[in-house]
Amino acid sequence: MAESYTSKVTKVPFSAGQMEALTALCDTLLPSVDISGDDLRRQDLHAPLDDVIRFYQTSASMAGTPQLVGEFIGEKVKHPKIYLAKLALFLLSTWLGTFVLCGIKSLSHKFPYFQRFSKVSPKKREEILLSWSTSFFFLLRILFAALKIFTLLTFFTQVNEKNDNPAWKAIGYSGPDPTRKPDPKSTTENPAGPLHKGIVNLTDQKQKSLHKLQTLGFPISTPKAGKKNPSFVVKCDVAVVGSGSGGGLVAGVLAKAGHNVVVLEKGDYFARDNLSLLEGRAMDQMYLNHGILCTDNMDVLIVAGSTVGGGSAINWSASIRTPRHVAREWSQKHGLKLFETEAYEHALDVVCAKMGVQSEFEIEGFNNMILRKGCENLGYHVENIPRNASRDHYCGWCCLGCADGQKKGTPETWLVDLVESGNGAILTGCEALRVVTEKNGVVEGKGRKRRAVGVEFAYETETGRQIGFVEARVTVVACGAICTPGLLRRSGLRNPNIGRNLRLHPVVMAWGHFPDGPGSWPGPEKRSFEGGIMTAMSKEVANFDTSGYGALIQTPALHPGMFSVVTPWASGREVKARMVKFPRTAHIFALARDVGSGEVISETDVRYEVGPVDAKSLREGVGRALRILAAAGAEEIGTHHREGRVLRVRETYKEELERFVEEESSRPVSGLSSPVCSAHQMGSCRMGVGPKVSVVGPTGESWEVEGLYVADSSVFPTALGVNPMVTVQAVAYCTARAIEEALSSGENVEKV
Repeated sequence: MAESYTSKVTKVPFSAGQMEALTALCDTLLPSVDISGDDLRRQDLHAPLDDVIRFYQTSASMAGTPQLVGEFIGEKVKHPKIYLAKLALFLLSTWLGTFVLCGIKSLSHKFPYFQRFSKVSPKKREEILLSWSTSFFFLLRILFAALKIFTLLTFFTQVNEKNDNPAWKAIGYSGPDPTRKPDPKSTTENPAGPLHKGIVNLTDQKQKSLHKLQTLGFPISTPKAGKKNPSFVVKCDVAVVGSGSGGGLVAGVLAKAGHNVVVLEKGDYFARDNLSLLEGRAMDQMYLNHGILCTDNMDVLIVAGSTVGGGSAINWSASIRTPRHVAREWSQKHGLKLFETEAYEHALDVVCAKMGVQSEFEIEGFNNMILRKGCENLGYHVENIPRNASRDHYCGWCCLGCADGQKKGTPETWLVDLVESGNGAILTGCEALRVVTEKNGVVEGKGRKRRAVGVEFAYETETGRQIGFVEARVTVVACGAICTPGLLRRSGLRNPNIGRNLRLHPVVMAWGHFPDGPGSWPGPEKRSFEGGIMTAMSKEVANFDTSGYGALIQTPALHPGMFSVVTPWASGREVKARMVKFPRTAHIFALARDVGSGEVISETDVRYEVGPVDAKSLREGVGRALRILAAAGAEEIGTHHREGRVLRVRETYKEELERFVEEESSRPVSGLSSPVCSAHQMGSCRMGVGPKVSVVGPTGESWEVEGLYVADSSVFPTALGVNPMVTVQAVAYCTARAIEEALSSGENVEKV
């Protein structure tokens, strides 16, 4: 290779034999493929021929991918079944273990017949991996899924010292937004973004950071040294854990009302000019669990924010008000009268105004143009999606952070209020360990027996891990539906509903390829990763006018890494052929408002299975998505089912198209047969009218602990059915007002 892929890696915790096995696995998934220019000229290429040939000829090991995958498996990925990958590497480094996992396909024709995996021929290794992907033994299917995710995601997101990946040229990907301009608001006086005055990074020069906290008006004390004593204590009115749509709003509203607020954020702050817009780096730095979080059975890939701004910093801008039928269900079926009141409508109005929500756009991007045209040609419902961005915001990189600040997440809105009020601070790199509680002086049988007095948290310094404590009159937990249950349990709460009733809005996708030759539509300048991520959607099978349970049809943001993760793998050659079509491959997904639910055991152990009702909704949605792609003019269409079937639409009759759609949309969506994704997690600490059915009451306050509130998507009584940001903020706004009333009256909260 003329250009290097190699990234800097740390030492991996595997033996030479295990790394040899891992290298063989990676090279089986992404081998060096000999291919002629004549073969490639018959394909639809979006890059110079020489670049594509080099891409085919480059294996995973030539790019240095196995070392990075080893680091992922050994150090970064936290999953209850990661032991399978580690055990497999050990077994495959031995001839006996290879035979146990791979069977007769691993045997040689020569004595002694048994051999390590790395010595098995490439063709046989490919057959072995394919057999794992469809194996009767579910653990082998999990092993294949994990290895595929780690290898392909790493290969297509890793960068060299120039922040480049030569594979990108071959697949027609530009890397970070080439039209990006420096932030005009970034100056020598304001070098770190609109929140710089309120950001306190304890991992960097602790004493300087504590001095900054004091300068911001927060009393600091240092207890006597001891194993159980924190390194310092900061006092405030309100401690908020999490800075996303819920926590960020509560912090901004209460600070602007005059209360001292400290926000604890596990992630870091990335101001506009500090965003890399590199897929791999952004996932590593800004996503929960480095962007690699799956349910325990690997059936659902979960993406969630873990940075200042939480999900609002990396979401796709959709800003949809709580549907009327959902508000009615929550009010009438779940007894939460708030959702049919003028107060809640006012909250929706306030948050939409704050984010500048509007539905227009100047230029529509590739995926949304296709969704809109296909729906119009078929007579399906289609409408504009309200967004928290301006009409000229043509950006496909907002899932990696918004570099121009036009997307109005909490770092551009509510957290700015927090900082500008002079009453707030955001402590980054701080992991909340537990909410500290003490006995509450209540009459037996009346009121809550304990009250919250603050949050104990951990942070890393050059000298190691240290503990701090925020002492507060009120504590607000807003870590998101995956992390909030664990914090409540670690804090001693025992409500059996904690962690249960988890909804994920499961998503299944269909794809269509649109060549970019002369006279092509969309125009040849259009690329799948550019433009507003979400501007169009269809409610054709969402059932908004009846039960409200069905599938919404929208478009995703897929850069090369995530594109490769969901792409079916039948061989190394075939997956590379799919990847060279990347820039002109449109994706449309079906999002189910799930009836079924799962459970959060811990941040890394999430239990969830797509139930039969939700699977039916997804299959119906995928069928519509395939028809939409075909009606919009796709040359080829397909799903991400592991069989990877493709229909060349222009060479088929209508009857054949219908048969293909019916067959593909009737396939199972569980058991690792098709990748299922989730960008919305909710319901794991739901709101209700009593402790037998819920974790918090109508104001968001815990049934068990006085002065402890939850303000994130975990309080949703059911799945929402649409993108949840606006609803999270509206509910959090009502919670913030309830907290403000309690603080102002002094009722139920004591001054610290």
